[in-house]
Amino acid sequence: MQEIVDYLGTLPSYYRTATLVVGLVVFWIAEGAVPLFPMQYGRFRHAAVNVLLTFFQLVVSLFFAVVTLKVSAFTTTNNFGLLYLIELPLWLHVVLGVMLLDMIGGYCIHRTEHSIRWMWEFHVIHHSDENIDVTSGLRHHPIETVFRLSSQLLAILLCGIPLGVVFLYGLISIFFAQLTHANISLPVALDRFLSLIFVTPNMHKVHHHRSKPLTNTNYGNVLSIWDRMFGTFAQVEMDALSYGLDSMPRSDDHLKLSRLLVIPFQRRQDLATEGAVSNSSSEVAAEK
Repeated sequence: MQEIVDYLGTLPSYYRTATLVVGLVVFWIAEGAVPLFPMQYGRFRHAAVNVLLTFFQLVVSLFFAVVTLKVSAFTTTNNFGLLYLIELPLWLHVVLGVMLLDMIGGYCIHRTEHSIRWMWEFHVIHHSDENIDVTSGLRHHPIETVFRLSSQLLAILLCGIPLGVVFLYGLISIFFAQLTHANISLPVALDRFLSLIFVTPNMHKVHHHRSKPLTNTNYGNVLSIWDRMFGTFAQVEMDALSYGLDSMPRSDDHLKLSRLLVIPFQRRQDLATEGAVSNSSSEVAAEK
């Protein structure tokens, strides 16, 4: 087991890129064979916008890759973190490391983005997609990537997670991001059975419904147990879903890369303006 963990920790970054590309191709083909919803949109234009967003995320990820290496090495060298408080078999350290990364770096930060308004304004870009397919898993604002990777760093430092386990979770996370966003149809019984433990395509599609309360459910990334444990699990029929956000400034904004990059800042400015107007109105009313 130690050899496997060490090997994963030395894998070059292009392995992750290769996994990403292979997964996109496989699920892209599967969407054409067994689609959940009819693909009545420009798949290539839609994919181009989502893939281009990934390049901005890569710039952020390169910086965090260096920091992640140093933080993980520190915890391993100094036996620092919760998982080092008692001596654990290596296999259990690996399993718990993956689970804690998924809880802190997946579920917790995702739920936080929905709870804190200024963070939500960046996460809006992911939810603005009106045609959820395998490329939608790539659709994140680069500032949101900072939130996600910072949360992962916190998990590594607090829990003491070796670099090999971090890389393993990264590969698992890529697979689930593609699986759960892919526009594929699974047998309902199979999907519901798997969702007892794992995040499944139908489960995550509920999270992409265009309005509350469903938008604020099913935050999980890999494991569904966190949603079940913390009371945020929801299950509905797929025919009841409608993707996107009814609060987007313009109906076609979700198709324009340039707009997607600046919308969070404009929405925050609008909120500040609305707040100032509201406060001014209150002051006038108080004077009267």
